[in-house]
Amino acid sequence: MTSSPSPLSTAKRGQKNDPRLYVVTLRLADTAALARAIGDVIAAGDVAAVLVRLEPSDERTLINRVKAIADAVQRRDAALILDGYPEIVARASADGAHLTGVPALTAALDALKPERIAGAGGLRSRHDAMLAGEAGADYVMFGEPDRRGRRPPFDEVEEHLLWWAELLEIPCVGYAGHPDEVAALARTGADFVALGEWIWTEPQGVAAAVSAAAGDLTTPVAR
Repeated sequence: MTSSPSPLSTAKRGQKNDPRLYVVTLRLADTAALARAIGDVIAAGDVAAVLVRLEPSDERTLINRVKAIADAVQRRDAALILDGYPEIVARASADGAHLTGVPALTAALDALKPERIAGAGGLRSRHDAMLAGEAGADYVMFGEPDRRGRRPPFDEVEEHLLWWAELLEIPCVGYAGHPDEVAALARTGADFVALGEWIWTEPQGVAAAVSAAAGDLTTPVAR
């Protein structure tokens, strides 16, 4: 785990800084290639965190996959977040876990708090988001796809981010499922913009895609 304060837990509401980036990986059975590439990806933009998504396997294999990538992410001052698997976060030297749904979040808190990050996603309503915040989420994410790849309507995502950023202190993340969504999410006042799987398939390469997204963040906030 990084020794400095988490870049996902130090966002301060009321500052007029541009949002930071939150990179989402493909679902991986091997993290060796990512470990070699991630330095250039993080350097391409102001990346606060990398969400590592792992193919299911036995516990030892999962831990080894995370350890193979942890140092490459953390020594560049980005947080390494696992998509689920809160029970292995500490042993794998990760910084936290991203949990889908309020029940998964609350079940994971004892394993993560207070040293590690507990992020909340899969929030389909304001009520879900409020429950996650009250339970102790370190951030909430709006707009990510579910297990079937379905996302809420984009105007609904924008509305949820505008509402949360205006009223709540807990950092919020807007999920960009396409490069055209990055600037619009930045205008909501979100603290972070998550870059979905599309960055890994862009013809110009992932680092160039992240760099282009970083340029889209410097847009006036719509309040």
